[in-house]
Amino acid sequence: MAGSFLHEGERLDELQRNGYKIIQDPKRFCFGMDAVLLSGFAKVKRGEEVLDLGTGTGIIPILLEAKTEGQHFTGLEIQPESADMASRSVQLNDLQERVHIVNGDIKEAVQIFGAASCHVVTSNPPYMTAQHGLQNPDQPKAIARHEVLCTLEDVISQAAGLLMPGGRFYMVHRPFRLAEIMTGLCAHGLEPKRMQLVYPYVDREPNMVLLEAVKGGRPRITVEKPLIIYKEPGKYMDEIYDIYGY
Repeated sequence: MAGSFLHEGERLDELQRNGYKIIQDPKRFCFGMDAVLLSGFAKVKRGEEVLDLGTGTGIIPILLEAKTEGQHFTGLEIQPESADMASRSVQLNDLQERVHIVNGDIKEAVQIFGAASCHVVTSNPPYMTAQHGLQNPDQPKAIARHEVLCTLEDVISQAAGLLMPGGRFYMVHRPFRLAEIMTGLCAHGLEPKRMQLVYPYVDREPNMVLLEAVKGGRPRITVEKPLIIYKEPGKYMDEIYDIYGY
């Protein structure tokens, strides 16, 4: 049955949650650890509406549906092929009542869904500016990694517009842009409340940052204990196995 959902060149990966599987295309962009860590960092309460900006394969809405008691999860994705693949993953897991994929532009998210319509917004946006680093010549991967079709400012401003007062924005990004991220969040009325740095090994510098910001929140941020990925090459720390659900 699963084969009927797959197109040529695609594969089916296990998610270790509720027996769920996800369709991926190695030629386009496969989800990474950052998306899984964001799904573990984000807090979704019973009955809440959640929107994921730039959902790609649909990994974050599908994982949050498995892990939380949120009422409904929507993924917004600009690339039609990725949105179609995510929609097929939703159907494959029989989640049509709880997860919805929309093909559309992050820059128009408030226009599409309405202002103050969400309790929670999540995003695993492109990390690199259009000028930073070597852009992947493969367009789908370049769009996922570089700010080709949307910028950090676009993501933050749209999240601010989508959230209800007191709503929460969760994002994973790179530490080298932390000053820009904090400035942008505060400029749009999103108060940083929680931050966790992610380190590949205990003696390395961090390569990811997880952030929670609250719309209209009072100033005070909690910096959580570091999240270390590997005990040794090829062996995760116990906390990472817990997040993955092994």
